[in-house]
Amino acid sequence: MFETAKIGRTLSKAAYKAEEEELRTELLEAQIALREREIPVYVIIAGMEGAGKGEVVNALDEWLDARGMHIYAFWEETDEEKHRPQAWRFWRAMPRRGEIGVFFGGWYLSPIEQRFTGRWSDADLDQSMRGIRELERMLIHDGAVIVKCWYHFSEKEQRRRLKALERNDRSRWKMMPKKSKFSEQYQRFEAAAAQVVRRTDIGRAPWHIIEAADPRYRNMTTGRVLLREIQDALATAQHEDAAEAAPSSTDWDMLPQAPEARITLIDRVDLTQTIGKRDYRKRLADLQTELNELAWRAYAHKISTVFVFEGVDAAGKGGAIRRITQAVDARLREVISIAAPTDEERAHHYLWRFWRHLPRGGRMTIFDRSWYGRVLVERVEGFTSHDSWARAYLEINDFEEQLVQAGVVVQKFWLQISKEEQLARFKAREDTPYKRYKITDEDWRNREKWDEYREAVNEMLARTSVRHAPWNLIAGNDKKFARIQVLETITDALRDALKGRA
Repeated sequence: MFETAKIGRTLSKAAYKAEEEELRTELLEAQIALREREIPVYVIIAGMEGAGKGEVVNALDEWLDARGMHIYAFWEETDEEKHRPQAWRFWRAMPRRGEIGVFFGGWYLSPIEQRFTGRWSDADLDQSMRGIRELERMLIHDGAVIVKCWYHFSEKEQRRRLKALERNDRSRWKMMPKKSKFSEQYQRFEAAAAQVVRRTDIGRAPWHIIEAADPRYRNMTTGRVLLREIQDALATAQHEDAAEAAPSSTDWDMLPQAPEARITLIDRVDLTQTIGKRDYRKRLADLQTELNELAWRAYAHKISTVFVFEGVDAAGKGGAIRRITQAVDARLREVISIAAPTDEERAHHYLWRFWRHLPRGGRMTIFDRSWYGRVLVERVEGFTSHDSWARAYLEINDFEEQLVQAGVVVQKFWLQISKEEQLARFKAREDTPYKRYKITDEDWRNREKWDEYREAVNEMLARTSVRHAPWNLIAGNDKKFARIQVLETITDALRDALKGRA
């Protein structure tokens, strides 16, 4: 598949100079338009060693406004990165909306190396490529542009380029780590690269195979490709704006439903369950003691945990979380309370702010509200489009699967109370001075949409309660009973994760 990059294309110095000024002008204009439309651009720079990828990026850095461009190289993983899912290092580098992120190798560098060195089988590679395809589709659906450039040339040309670099003292600093190792077995590296490129050459994020023997041709072709992709994205965004302005032919809220279809999963939760005070105190002490021991053992074995708490307003999430934090050393855990996104968070994909808070190996992160806001409050309140929240189920399932595959223990809790119990708790908060801060006008507005949230919760539970990350439905009318349910579930999960370990 790389034969078209071994033809011997060139571009004269005069032709290059004649085209460069116009290209730079158009690129800067396109970059300004990107910023105005808040479209993020991901540029993947990958290819054969010695192909001049650094020179390409230097050219882009000169042509574009550096204030809106960020460049990242992904070489050896740091200790901080090794303790988290592989995608964490890339999510940290995601460009803001309206900016350009240039990734050397990006999420393709490690898979090619793993396949080239023989550490991965075809099955391992296929699994990794599926994950990459889903990541790119998710970013594209969120409005991003992904430009993937692969730089290639013949084996003879590679040997000539690398020898020239080795002889030139001024050029040796360009030699990135492992370059000589990859170049020693050109055909094996090319075969591994072909597998990766073929499996990820998808419609809206195709690979651009660029011949790299002639630097002027290579750089000019890259600039043209980038400009064309950005211009296409701007044209698409304009077309989509026009389509959104047109009246919708389907009102999703007016679709008829049979009465039995309105019975939901949370309606099946037995809210009459209770526990006596004496039993509660004893059980709480036992469970918290065990949780403390399990948390330290998980730390010793570098097992991370992520606990997600969702539920109706006033269901007791805060109380349940406090019973966990009372038992776990503060150095081992962190509680992340999720509110409306900040300007910085809105400038990225909605999952970005959650990736940032994933725990190191052996630590615990507790999310008080979470990424499920996309399919709950954002859906019900109309803060995002139907298409956005509808595709979020798959995105969330993929996100959680990545966590589990990386060895993270994931447990999700939905705390449910009756509508009557919620009203009683709201009134109690209003009547208690030190609890008034807990009740807001937004809580009352949400209560008016009880049935809409109920249906959204039902769909969320049905579509995201999967084997690797199940939902735990907690009966919350009795706060004490709910807390014990949560602690029992957490200790069971940690015990299973530590099974067979000293």
